Amino acid sequence: MNSTLIQKTILFVQKELQNAEGGHDWFHIERVWKNAKLIAQSEDVDIEIVEIAALLHDIADSKFNDGDEKIGPKKALDFLIDQDADYRIIDHVLAIIENVSFKGGQQARTFNSIELDVVQDADRLDALGAIGIARTFNYGGFKNRAIYNPEIKPDLNMTKEQYKSSTAPTINHFYEKLLLLKDRMNTQTGTEVAEQRHQFMEQYLEQFYAESDGRF
Repeated sequence: MNSTLIQKTILFVQKELQNAEGGHDWFHIERVWKNAKLIAQSEDVDIEIVEIAALLHDIADSKFNDGDEKIGPKKALDFLIDQDADYRIIDHVLAIIENVSFKGGQQARTFNSIELDVVQDADRLDALGAIGIARTFNYGGFKNRAIYNPEIKPDLNMTKEQYKSSTAPTINHFYEKLLLLKDRMNTQTGTEVAEQRHQFMEQYLEQFYAESDGRF
C-alpha cells in the first residue's frame, strides 16, 4: 500500500475542507475513514482503494456546490492524477465517489464492488447514532430549517431531485433517511453497528416527542 499517497490525501482533504460545514468537514471524513478501516478488517478488499475513497468521498459535496454532482469526482480525479496514482486506483475510487451517496434512497447504484460496500457503510454509519443526530441538526441550522413542525409530514416517496431540494423540518430527515439506513447496509459489521445506533436514535426521538408534547 502507498502510505505516502494516503498521507498526501489526508493533507489535501484537510486543506480543502478547513472551512466546511460542521457535518461535512475534515472530522466527518476522518470518522468515515476510521469506520471504513474497521469494517474492512472483516472483508476481502483492496485497503488502499478503501482508504483513498473514504478520504475523498466528500471532497466537494454537491449540497454545497449548487447541486453539481460532478465537481467532487473532478476534484478527486485532478488530485489523484497530480499524485501520479495508478489508473486502476483512480477509476475505482471515482466510481465509489459517484455511487456512495444516499440521494434520497431511490437511486440504483451504477457500479458495484466490495470496496464501495465498505465505504458506503462507513459513510452511512456517520449519519447514525449520536454523531448522526448532531450532524443532522447542525445541517438543519446551517440551512435555517425549522427543527420540528408536526403539520409537515415526512415524505418517503421523494424523487432524487425533490430530496435534494427539500426544505422540510430537520426531524423529518430522521424518517426520510436516517431511520432507513439500518436496513440498507452492505456488510455484516456495518449492519451490526447500524442496529445499535438506530436504537439510540429511536430512543432520542421518543424523548424528543415527550418533551415536545409536554409529557414527563
